[in-house]
Amino acid sequence: MPRLIQAPNLVMATLWVDWLKGQGIDASVQREYLRSAAGELPPDQCLPEVWIQDPLQEALAHELLNLLRHAPQRRWLCGCGELVEGGFEQCWNCAAPMPLE
Repeated sequence: MPRLIQAPNLVMATLWVDWLKGQGIDASVQREYLRSAAGELPPDQCLPEVWIQDPLQEALAHELLNLLRHAPQRRWLCGCGELVEGGFEQCWNCAAPMPLE
């Protein structure tokens, strides 16, 4: 059972595990309750980790996580003339939805 990545917090670890499971990789969060030991243990040793069950899926799991963590952000021009950047699916100025490709 290989360790895939250390997450900055439990929310991210859980999201990453859910994403991997949705892609067919059996993953789990480890060290999820160790945060309370920070201070007694070094803080970087108390962060949650994502582990996968099958070592043969490790390369695929790394690739999938890389896609999720570095998803391209779309930039689009709204009908009202506002340039909307990042992951926004709605114009902040007029509340119009992002147009489909």
